Amino acid sequence: MYPSLLFLHSFWRWLVLGSLLYSIFISYKGKTEKLAFSEVANQWRHWTATIAHIQLLLGMAMYVQSPVVMYQMMDNPNKVFNEQTFFRYFHLIMMMVAVVLITIGSAKAKRIKSDHDKYSTMLRWFGLALAVIFVAIPWPFSPLASRPLVRGM
Repeated sequence: MYPSLLFLHSFWRWLVLGSLLYSIFISYKGKTEKLAFSEVANQWRHWTATIAHIQLLLGMAMYVQSPVVMYQMMDNPNKVFNEQTFFRYFHLIMMMVAVVLITIGSAKAKRIKSDHDKYSTMLRWFGLALAVIFVAIPWPFSPLASRPLVRGM
């Protein structure tokens, strides 16, 4: 079960990043060009939040089964911050914060009346969430915890 969850979580992150980037693009374009908040923009707002929530659920399911989180890693005991600490605390908390930011941005944009303010709200909250996600992803070049860009099953 864990390898399947790991694959899905790794694959789904690209959907999260893609939908988030496109939603930010739509909101930037809508704000700068003073466009009406279209049904397409509203659907991207909704699906971006939904995709992020699915990723969070996959991550939570993985978290309770992860050998990196569940068992002591054979790492340097003198290091305060190691790979286990990254996944057990940092990645978990930062990604939860990012999903909360996306959820707040989506909910606020849904309730606002002004089209310009809807785009501004999406841009602000989704942009902040994207920054948090970029910091918390275990990129292959990361000194905190290195993982491949694509995982196979």
